[in-house]
Amino acid sequence: MGGERFSATSRLTVLLLLASACAGTPPHFELIIKNGMVYDGTGAEPARADVAINADTIAAVGNLTSATSDRTLDAAGLAVAPGFINTLSWADGSLLRDGRSMSDIMQGVTLEVFGEGLSAGPRKRKKNDTLWTTLGGYFEVLRQRGVTPNFASLVGATTVRQYVLSDANRAPSASELAQMKALVAEAMQQGALGLGASLIYAPADYASTSELAELSAEAARFGGIYMSHLRSESDHIYAGLAESFTIAAQAKIAVGIYHLKINHARNWHKIDTVLHKIDSAQKAGLSVFANMYPYTASGTGLLARLPTWVQEGGPGAMRKRLRQPAVRRKVLRKMAEGIPTKNSDPEDVLVLGFRKDSLNARYKGMRLSAIAKAHGKNADETVIDLLLADQSSIASLYFLMSDQNMKRMLQLPFVSICSDGASEASEPPFTNTPTHPRVYGSFARVLGPLVRDERLFSLTEAVRKMTSLPAQQLNIKKRGALKTGNYADVAIFAPHEISDKATFDNPHQYAVGMKYVFVNGVLVLAHGQHTGKFPGQCVRGPGWRAEK
Repeated sequence: MGGERFSATSRLTVLLLLASACAGTPPHFELIIKNGMVYDGTGAEPARADVAINADTIAAVGNLTSATSDRTLDAAGLAVAPGFINTLSWADGSLLRDGRSMSDIMQGVTLEVFGEGLSAGPRKRKKNDTLWTTLGGYFEVLRQRGVTPNFASLVGATTVRQYVLSDANRAPSASELAQMKALVAEAMQQGALGLGASLIYAPADYASTSELAELSAEAARFGGIYMSHLRSESDHIYAGLAESFTIAAQAKIAVGIYHLKINHARNWHKIDTVLHKIDSAQKAGLSVFANMYPYTASGTGLLARLPTWVQEGGPGAMRKRLRQPAVRRKVLRKMAEGIPTKNSDPEDVLVLGFRKDSLNARYKGMRLSAIAKAHGKNADETVIDLLLADQSSIASLYFLMSDQNMKRMLQLPFVSICSDGASEASEPPFTNTPTHPRVYGSFARVLGPLVRDERLFSLTEAVRKMTSLPAQQLNIKKRGALKTGNYADVAIFAPHEISDKATFDNPHQYAVGMKYVFVNGVLVLAHGQHTGKFPGQCVRGPGWRAEK
């Protein structure tokens, strides 16, 4: 950590300050963060330096001993970094309930990025819900309510499809596709970063490659990107990758892979080929990147164990079909054969909880294998019975990844960090529902156990993966680096202390070691405590056209 090399921007700042001092007018700032070890986010070696802030902007970085300020913050012994960017967040709902964003702010996350397949808009107006109908409308509602972190979103391909086709399992007509493209264009002009897809779920997987390429091309017209949960992360992962690369080539668009992983032990050996295919696509001229969370368990519903064709028309239609003996037998046969991926061992599935209290009392927190035994049927029969009884997707954890593969992928230079979760608080109503520890620990787990303790890669590289790398991949300007003129999103933490505390058994535990966090120049975390400030702003993509 002991390097003293500054980035080019910092050197320019120092020269300007020296010129000011020589002129006899020492510079003055509203705030100076003094004596910290600055990791500027660019990948440059850290340096002991000061960071000055005026209003919402970084005003200077360097040796500011000659400067004066209204306030100072002594960061001696601490790392000073740009605020972290959560490149796959589901906080679009949780921020409406609690704008503090506690689980992420406690890790230094200052920007939440939504839109993996689903986005807050466009949506049709309902009788008792007139808050917003567009993605831009949601941005404004969130801004007016007041939230602590900044926020951004891709427009969801699933959301667009449902707006036009509901949950129908068919291709759009020419006029319907034109309407879908118009909705993408509207969202891009309202500030969406690009198009997000989640192709393992219904009705998302009803979309063809050509449909997704058409929508992606529309996003590309406005400088956007395409990000996708691959159609398969398991037996057919090669085909899932190939589809994403095809869409990128046809639409002339950068492509991101959501939560890069390889599921099921029978597929773990495919890592060399997977990485070779990504490398080949990059060398062929495609812009390909990915994000990850640092855990070997994913989180989704028991519903994901069912074929998507039976889910056509939505949950109500699905349950009606499953009550028909002939359909149930067909579903069970397909589940046994593989749909297209053979389901995981029931022992590898931990059921987090149910909508109904009676089911929670019997089965909450149990493995699917144990639930099936208690239920008196095999796992597939049990899943159908539970989905019918609970009328929810039944949140569960799937322990399907290799720790060795996860760590190898995390080291890839094009992989950023995400939580793939909401931003929650360790208090009701959030604690009433179990969750994945990634919600509370993804960023701190990288900085602490994986970087400091296991030395998987350097702290400099870890900060880059959380800041300038995702900012560049998502086309976000003036964030992700501690540079003069950038917005003052800053995370200040103790490198020797920062760590995750959340576990699979007790997930609602805040990370430790994050001392101070600034969002747009406003102190939102001080001495590890939330200050009650809500300075978050919408971060919009390159296609944004401000309303006049």
